[in-house]
Amino acid sequence: MSKELFNSEEIKRDNLLTFSSLTALISDNKGIGDWDTIFHKISLKEGWSGLNDQVVDAYCTGICYPKPEFIFRALRLCQLSDVKVVIVGQDPYHGVGQANGLSFSVDEGNKIPPSLRNIFVELEDDLGLPRRSSDLSDWALQGVLLLNSVLTVGHGRAGSHSKWGWEEVTSMIIEAINEKERGVCFVLWGGYALKLAPLIDTSRHTILSAPHPSPLSSYRGFFGSKPFSQINKILQSSGMSPIVW
Repeated sequence: MSKELFNSEEIKRDNLLTFSSLTALISDNKGIGDWDTIFHKISLKEGWSGLNDQVVDAYCTGICYPKPEFIFRALRLCQLSDVKVVIVGQDPYHGVGQANGLSFSVDEGNKIPPSLRNIFVELEDDLGLPRRSSDLSDWALQGVLLLNSVLTVGHGRAGSHSKWGWEEVTSMIIEAINEKERGVCFVLWGGYALKLAPLIDTSRHTILSAPHPSPLSSYRGFFGSKPFSQINKILQSSGMSPIVW
């Protein structure tokens, strides 16, 4: 391990954590509500065992994010039956104290990452609402599933847990949401998220796509896309309550 990874005992103590399996992690936290049936199916799929082994080993031997109890937090806060909007991210933030289990979100007290800052810029331009909190859990509790395509990451190594099998898990989650009769807004920012588009039946659901809010692509069409007002108009036209952004 590099010296950078263990530059403080606090980082080691808080982040070098162990758990026996992803399935046990779900059970130890009293399940994930009405997602449990979906995860039972996922756990029977070829590839789950390999994903489990790699994730458990990574957390037991190095620093990874988010904390184990937050790996499935997006699902716990937004039950399948409550999903109205899905905002897809790529993988968790890979810095100390940033990842909290919700795509794009960081806990209060953290410096706001550039992509999230741009999301807030667009929100204020779209609806005239300055966003004061970097913690997006209030969105999740209103039916916004803030789902990363990959649910874990190694410290300082963006994308380090991609291709382990998380993408297949995410696809099955999207497929389960796609089965809902009530229309859902799928917000796909950037090419990575757009790979999920073929899984979505647009005769029932809506896809809102735009470039990623990253500073590298935000000026190519993310700014000015007005996703928040579009989402609320779609929800209200379907008889659902709008999101308080």
